[in-house]
Amino acid sequence: MEQFILVADDDPAILRLISTVIEGEGFLVATAKDGKEAYAALKSGANIVAAIVDNLMPYIAGVDIVKFMRSDKRFENVPIIVMTGDKNPSASAKALAAGAVAFLPKPFSNTQLRSTLMTLIQKRDSHAAS
Repeated sequence: MEQFILVADDDPAILRLISTVIEGEGFLVATAKDGKEAYAALKSGANIVAAIVDNLMPYIAGVDIVKFMRSDKRFENVPIIVMTGDKNPSASAKALAAGAVAFLPKPFSNTQLRSTLMTLIQKRDSHAAS
């Protein structure tokens, strides 16, 4: 079954950047330009193996996408990275409290993104195997 990584951000340049990095790692990307599209992608039945969501998006905030994913059995073990340009320290605390497993402050480098994502996927895969 094909494995998708959900990427949700209202900035088209960031969506393209993250998609390029993820595709370079051999994954398919499900993109969403706002919270509604992210929610629709999750409801679509696609095999989502990880998610990278912007905290500040139109319609549905990233932290609310995280809460939805944690409330759905299909996504309970899916690693979620929340990213934001918000410099308020409470943003990361709220994302992690909601169930995100990593927080990526913007701007970030391709190396930071790649290493964070691959570490989380490897950790998920090793838990699934045990």
